[in-house]
Amino acid sequence: RFLRTFPAVQQFIATYPGTGSFAPPLPDGFPLWLRTCHWINFFLLLFMIRSGIQILADHPRLYLNPHCTPGSEWLRLLGPAPLDREYHAKEDTVSLPGWLGLPGIRHSIGLARWWHFVFDTLWLANGILVYVLLFSTGQWRRIVPVSLDVIPHTLSTALQYLSLDFPPPSGWLQYNGLQLLAYFTTVFIASPLALITGVMQSPAIAARLHLATGFLNRQVGRSLHFLVLGYFLLFIIGHVVMVFATDALNNLNHMTLGTNDRSWAGFLVFALILAFTTIAWLLATPLTLKYPRKVQHIGRWVIGGILDRIEKLRPVANYSEKDISPYFWVNGTAPVSDEYKSHLAEGFRNYQLNVGGLIEKPLQLTLAQLRALPKQEQITSNYCIQGWTGVAKWGGVRLKDIMALVRPMPNARYVVFFSFAHGSEKGR
Repeated sequence: RFLRTFPAVQQFIATYPGTGSFAPPLPDGFPLWLRTCHWINFFLLLFMIRSGIQILADHPRLYLNPHCTPGSEWLRLLGPAPLDREYHAKEDTVSLPGWLGLPGIRHSIGLARWWHFVFDTLWLANGILVYVLLFSTGQWRRIVPVSLDVIPHTLSTALQYLSLDFPPPSGWLQYNGLQLLAYFTTVFIASPLALITGVMQSPAIAARLHLATGFLNRQVGRSLHFLVLGYFLLFIIGHVVMVFATDALNNLNHMTLGTNDRSWAGFLVFALILAFTTIAWLLATPLTLKYPRKVQHIGRWVIGGILDRIEKLRPVANYSEKDISPYFWVNGTAPVSDEYKSHLAEGFRNYQLNVGGLIEKPLQLTLAQLRALPKQEQITSNYCIQGWTGVAKWGGVRLKDIMALVRPMPNARYVVFFSFAHGSEKGR
């Protein structure tokens, strides 16, 4: 407000009031398809943000390097990882309240990912439809500047808003400079960036594009993805505040009924949309926890075909000794059974690998017998579901050599490995 007392600033605002030739006026207002897609986008984004926060909470650290070494993160939601003991990635997860995270309980990233993937897919389909209709109906002119005059008009609009002396409402015909650039950024920069950085985190695509190391590694994508989430969250908050601060009734009629008046009809429609969204928000967590298998089945039905095709991509990355990470996160939880402690004390001298099930020749192999089999070493990148990555050198007996010894039956479909760890899956 103080700045607006200066004659030069007053002249600047008079010359660039906020609207101008940088975008043509569109007298027809907001068509039905645009209003419908707007509210679908609002609904989908809220659940994408909820599930996205839940995914971040499973490894609440963000890095710019591909090795995820503790202490190298640029953002963390927990204290520093203790280096004086064996610290497991599962210990690093954060619990979220059920009203915020989806589903909210600790280490529920599997269910959160199904929510995220399904709503991502629906959001992408809605976005493609918006793009097609924007450019086929001419509505793109509402949010794409056609001259650089938008810059001084945007600065002028920002000054007017900050001084709490708002510019005249013009949204029905033409967005002011600040509105236009905000929508342009959201639709044509933030949204594609969300898609690109999300795809970068797919292990199959990352392995295909060699994103385990280098400048544009998966962790850079994860960090940018989180920043885009933050942008969308701030945009939604700012958007809602400005809708109510600059003439709520008129704005809500624009957004719901496509009319340019100050009746209460648009507010009532908005209230119904908000009530539906609130009910869905409150039911999402309890229903997910009650029917987790249903969530998985729905997710598989919506996006299973896409995931199957992505998983068939062949990795092309090769790694050398210099690519090996200086620190590699330990996954899962440490075994605590008496059997494991006994083996550990004996150096696994009396350990036996038991192989059974749908095989012709059940087998027991001692550690000495396993070591006598051919050993294979390889350097691979690990993309953990929790979000951390690392490159490590592994060595051991090839599975195909074990298979050759036990001869699986024709109806055998899966190999199930059991560890000494505890938990609901009993180490499976």
